[in-house]
Amino acid sequence: MFSIRSFGLAACAALSLVVAAPVSAQNGLAGAYLAARHASYFSDYKAAAQYYTQALARDPSNPNLMESALLAFTGLGQVERAVPIARRMVQGGLNSQAAHLVLMADQLKRGAFDAVLEDAEAGRSIGPLVDNLISAWSHFGEGRMSEALAAFDAAAGQAGLAVFGLYHKALALAAVGDFEGAAELFSGDDGRALLVTRRSVLADVEILSQLERNPEAVTLIDDIFGLELDPGLSDLRDRLIAGETLPFTTIRNAQDGAAEVFFTVAGALNGEANDTFTLLYSRIAEYLRPDHVDAMLLTASLLEAQEQFDLATAAYLQVPNDDPAFYAAELGRAKTLEESGRTEAAIEVLTQLSKSHSGVVLVHVSLGDMLSRLKRYGEAVVAYDQAAALFGEPEPSQWVVYYARGIALEREKRWPEAEADFRKALELQPDQPRVLNYLGYSYVEMGTNLDEALSMIERAVEGRPDDGYITDSLGWVLYRLGRYQEAVPPMERAAELLPIDPIVNDHLGDVLWAVGRRLEAEFQWKRALSFDPEETDAQRIRHKLDVGLDKVREEEGLAPISVANGD
Repeated sequence: MFSIRSFGLAACAALSLVVAAPVSAQNGLAGAYLAARHASYFSDYKAAAQYYTQALARDPSNPNLMESALLAFTGLGQVERAVPIARRMVQGGLNSQAAHLVLMADQLKRGAFDAVLEDAEAGRSIGPLVDNLISAWSHFGEGRMSEALAAFDAAAGQAGLAVFGLYHKALALAAVGDFEGAAELFSGDDGRALLVTRRSVLADVEILSQLERNPEAVTLIDDIFGLELDPGLSDLRDRLIAGETLPFTTIRNAQDGAAEVFFTVAGALNGEANDTFTLLYSRIAEYLRPDHVDAMLLTASLLEAQEQFDLATAAYLQVPNDDPAFYAAELGRAKTLEESGRTEAAIEVLTQLSKSHSGVVLVHVSLGDMLSRLKRYGEAVVAYDQAAALFGEPEPSQWVVYYARGIALEREKRWPEAEADFRKALELQPDQPRVLNYLGYSYVEMGTNLDEALSMIERAVEGRPDDGYITDSLGWVLYRLGRYQEAVPPMERAAELLPIDPIVNDHLGDVLWAVGRRLEAEFQWKRALSFDPEETDAQRIRHKLDVGLDKVREEEGLAPISVANGD
């Protein structure tokens, strides 16, 4: 893991979008400021940009307003509108890392590489890693390769960050046609590890292909990504096997290299830093290289995490439909639409994708999963059928499709088919706790194969001892087997793990009733009711509170607990 501190970056810069200091309330300024603050708090970059602009019109020299407006425009993807604000901040003597980043991006975009270097010499620092890498690419852009390589080496010489410097040095060597030098760095033969990401591996693949080492490139793909490849990787692999020499496309010029710096940092900070801070880097990567699909996808995921669903959807839509990553973007867009409540639109996206990318298992699985979440199990089964039809040789990872289809079939009351799918999933992954639990619990609910069910659930608990649902299943099967005293500890443990789950509390109530702890049982049933169970479950719980569990069992044609217990 790489932290903000390890990059020498100041996280506080981005936080000002949310915590800008109060400004004076005059001439309507307070209203715009408060609206902007509210929008910023919810990462609503569009509204924040609008209101901070209004506030700046009334107080144009306020440093907090300027920085917050700059970050709002950048988060919105309008870096060009942030540039004049950043310029005004620097001219006013404000020391803002965000402003320096935006001005640096503008200079790089315009090819003003010497201006970037002059600013670095003047002390406008972002952090040691970014400073060195951007200086290196700026020298590269001015044709000074020796100075560029020295700057890359300086970046690689920083403790804990060598992989980044070496990666960018390899890209620069490849960009000028020194594929031998780049391949040597990627090989790690000198004992220094290199950055391993999807992009770095693909760059290595292209370099090996340029050196007419396609078999090694194929092996690299297989070793890193396995046999189940996405469309882009599958196409690359096929082209390599066919003997095609792949062009080197990872970096074409200095702007691409600089964009890669910002994307590299954004990817490393993702999940470690404030999302607004990370988004600043990914947006600048896009600004410098508008066709940087990986930056688009990272931006979209960051916006989705901030619940900016419209902006996330727009970011996913930027990915061209002829790009290998288009299907991944559409999967992300469908997820975003679902999260924003537009489920029918999400289903339509996945339905169309299942037609245009019919050979991609993940597309059909994603459609099936979404339909299952909507309880449209019959349609989900069809989607899972299409996924399973694409399977070649059995692979352990395929268990999840059979498991998901088994659940959908079980909900459709097609038990023989569901059972077969659960068995198939266990054939592929014999100790998979989720499958063992679901199949075992299903047997318990049907009152069949109880001994096997107990064995399955015990194995599931061994695999996931802190899973409340699986622990609940163990207690429940012991209860159904009439082993009431043994059922108490796991059921109490399940209630500790899932204290507000209505079903678990209901089950605990039944177990406590069975061992004679009637008042405690009634307390658990009342707790279960307080956690909003399904109405059919709620009716049964209320009836148990009215007449007792024995009477309810009698009405359901089951032996009363006292009789079943041999009392």
